[in-house]
Amino acid sequence: MNQFVKTHMNEITDPAARARRITRTSYVGIGANLLLAGFKAAVGLLSNSVAIVLDAVNNLTDALSSVLTILGVKLARRPPDAKHPFGYGRIEYFSAIAIAALVLAAGAGSLVESVKKIVHPETPEYGTAALVIVAVAVVAKFLLGRYVSAQGRACNSEALVASGADASFDALISLSTLVGAAILLLFKVNLDGWIGAVISLFILKAGLEMLLGSIDSVMGSRPDAEVSRRIHETVAAVPGVIGAYDLVLHNYGPDSAIGSIHVEIDSGLDAPAIHRLTRAVQVAVLEKFHVFLTVGIYASDPARKADRDAIEAAARRHPGVIAIHGLFFDDATNEVTFDVLVDFTVRDRAALRKAIHDELAPRFPGRKLTFAFDNDYADGPARTLSPQGE
Repeated sequence: MNQFVKTHMNEITDPAARARRITRTSYVGIGANLLLAGFKAAVGLLSNSVAIVLDAVNNLTDALSSVLTILGVKLARRPPDAKHPFGYGRIEYFSAIAIAALVLAAGAGSLVESVKKIVHPETPEYGTAALVIVAVAVVAKFLLGRYVSAQGRACNSEALVASGADASFDALISLSTLVGAAILLLFKVNLDGWIGAVISLFILKAGLEMLLGSIDSVMGSRPDAEVSRRIHETVAAVPGVIGAYDLVLHNYGPDSAIGSIHVEIDSGLDAPAIHRLTRAVQVAVLEKFHVFLTVGIYASDPARKADRDAIEAAARRHPGVIAIHGLFFDDATNEVTFDVLVDFTVRDRAALRKAIHDELAPRFPGRKLTFAFDNDYADGPARTLSPQGE
């Protein structure tokens, strides 16, 4: 979940319908956990089993994770205002962070109890009723976890996915009790603490991954490669676009993003034609992906293709250079300007700039070479996609 949200992998559905689906799924989680909690509490009190009563309390914390999901999606749907002009969509990520914290707390608590059992082993006594209750809970929680996680992936909700994972992890903890009981009954060996410790470490690892993934979403991470490719394809398909470059996306929630892109067009186009083309690009991307793009322009001169190929070949001979674009020969200033796309492995950009300049200067005597470095913001070869195959 650490990449730019995959909301735009498929054409976006109505955000209001998405919110309703998340809320409905969360209500199912709340209802199921409350039923399980009530059932376990009743049986635990009647049988005087502290373990079953504590398991009932754990179901209440799972219901809390569903409540956090509902609150997150409700707050995220608030309209933009003067204080937050891009809306409140990122609140959903904070609800996912809170649920990840609950998973970590559950894993830590389980690990502590497991270590206590290892250090001070006590042979547990398993009654038939208790084992049946645990078995039913395992099946119910696994089914609930799969359902909630699937719904979360379908509507791109990190909070729902985390909530579903939380339910699945609880089922694993309960399953460890069954496995330990089976080993004890069959082989007379008490591995209850060791099994619990191993599963607890697995839960802690998964909870930490959830937490870091949600934090990445808040901080801003690289767009998904498939999202980038599809947006580039959509832009490149607009009549008049020669190439599409420099895609940057800023995520303001699972169903809200803005960004920018540069398009290469024929240098002979006049201002009205450029206006129509940029509007066509914006509309195409907005309708298909619900992403508003600011469109920048690169002027392309077909007569300079040989120069462009030579500059690109020279630049790409240097490690870390991916491509060049935006080549423009400005006869008014006697400049040659272009952008160089580099990956994040390039540390000494001053040295790279000097090396490229020294290699290209003899080809263009009397001309000033001016070029800027672009960071590799997007994934995949589509970042310099052109219908002409340049």
